[in-house]
Amino acid sequence: MNMRRKKSYFPSLPGVPAPIVAEIRRRVHFNEADPMAVMWHGRYPLLFEEASEALGRLCGLSYAEYFAAGLRGPIVSLHIDYYQSLYLDEEYTVRASLVWCEGARLNTEFHVLKDDGTLATSGFTVQLFTDHLTGEPCLVSPEILVRCRERWRSGEFH
Repeated sequence: MNMRRKKSYFPSLPGVPAPIVAEIRRRVHFNEADPMAVMWHGRYPLLFEEASEALGRLCGLSYAEYFAAGLRGPIVSLHIDYYQSLYLDEEYTVRASLVWCEGARLNTEFHVLKDDGTLATSGFTVQLFTDHLTGEPCLVSPEILVRCRERWRSGEFH
């Protein structure tokens, strides 16, 4: 399967709410660019993380809330597709979309968009919830995820 040609990385399940979306605006900084003034490819996971943090704050799944609930959310899968370069001082948008999943995990898609709306980069992460003391994965959805899903189903995020 060619992920570069897919519109979405995760399947759309019938009867579930649309993704929760958060966006951040950024500019390519000098320390993010290579000698050719192109954003270095290794910076993109950091962009995904920044957008993911904004998404978490929006829907009650921030890192502070993880800690308070005795949870961690390590990334177990990261994928990136590069389409167009971003250049020094260029402004762009990073969009994070939390896709509905019934498991004790978070499926998040990312799109890095140039100001003209064209896609520069896309990708996804999968995070599993784990107990912060034992490191054991949660076999059922933790309460903070259950609350998020209740709010999501009620339409609060759209």
